[in-house]
Amino acid sequence: MDYDIKDLSLADRGLLRIEWAEGAMPVLSIIRKRFAKGRPLKAVRVAACLHVTSETANLVRTLKAGGAEVSLCASNPLSTQDDVAASLVKHYEVPVFAIKGEDKETYYRHIHSVLESKPHITMDDGADLIQVLHSERTDLLSGVIAGTEETTTGVIRLKSMEREGVLRYPIIAVNDAATKHFFDNRYGTGQSTIDGILRATNFLLAGKRFVVAGYGWCGRGIAMRARGMGANVIVVETDPLRALEAIMDGYTVMPMAEAAAAGEVFVTATGNIRIIRKEHFKAMRDGAVVANAGHFNVEIDIPALESLSRSKRPLRDFMEEYTLKDGKRIYLLAEGRLVNLVAAEGHPAAVMDMSFSNQALSVEYAVRHRDKLERRVYQVPEEIDRSIARLKLQSMGVRVDELTKEQKEYLASWEAGT
Repeated sequence: MDYDIKDLSLADRGLLRIEWAEGAMPVLSIIRKRFAKGRPLKAVRVAACLHVTSETANLVRTLKAGGAEVSLCASNPLSTQDDVAASLVKHYEVPVFAIKGEDKETYYRHIHSVLESKPHITMDDGADLIQVLHSERTDLLSGVIAGTEETTTGVIRLKSMEREGVLRYPIIAVNDAATKHFFDNRYGTGQSTIDGILRATNFLLAGKRFVVAGYGWCGRGIAMRARGMGANVIVVETDPLRALEAIMDGYTVMPMAEAAAAGEVFVTATGNIRIIRKEHFKAMRDGAVVANAGHFNVEIDIPALESLSRSKRPLRDFMEEYTLKDGKRIYLLAEGRLVNLVAAEGHPAAVMDMSFSNQALSVEYAVRHRDKLERRVYQVPEEIDRSIARLKLQSMGVRVDELTKEQKEYLASWEAGT
């Protein structure tokens, strides 16, 4: 079996992390048991480009239990947990191509290595695997049944491909499932982003002016958790509806040009490029901390920061101090990449339980309906979304009411009147 990881001797430590995460992923465990009995993915080759974490390992185990042949590479050069990668190779015989800190050349070589499996299904976190398939490995496209996409950024890319008529196989937008973005993006990103910032800085957030760029589900979660730590939260938005929502949620809203001078900690969560630019760095106060929670490291204009600086040095793990030509210092976390996965461990397993259950069931759905799916981006079927919510509640010991026959008839009728 071919693989490329940091150190196989880390495997036993990784196994413990995988087992610990499994304990907080009851829905995925239920799916795994059903998959093991029915083998709905027998002989299906899956190429996965995901963050290589203990939670991802449990998704891979579930797909394998269903009969799939899975190959895995990292969806970010800095998000791999090397001990987990080693455990997947040693204990679960999964070809893994991922090393934390790998350079860009290695990152793309690993994507090509995974594609050598000639996949029937792709699983993406940011659409890099799909991009390589559509640009450099078009010879493999005829064998692909469908794919899934985990991120907001990736779904935006894929919908653009669909509009332009260049998408060559159907994609299920796992990111858009209610049990994914309501919980993973809000509660997962919210908590893990704060966790990453605290591990990198050891800051006291209470009393800090904390700027969140973007008030989508991720931005909402980050703002909520920062306020919970006592920070004074400022939201930067371009969408008037989201800006209004942030105001109604009790936050201050202003343009980045004003927030740059006011803020002490900055987090981008927009999925767009150059949210923090040269003019913003110039306006920042001495000691400003800048981090990114979006999928790609394009939201912070790092080349502009480099051009303004006379020197830089690593000060702590995952923190670089940039000294500007005027003597002001700005601290960049995690090289501008996903701070929650670079400086911390990513989302809690309890949240990823729902996200990865969506992944597993969406793959099963795609295989089962392969002859009916067109070359476009699909929502996760509502019955899958609701079944995951029911299973999650069940695992928490929570029961909900059911509509009576009379109530169903009332909601379906237009004749009842006042």
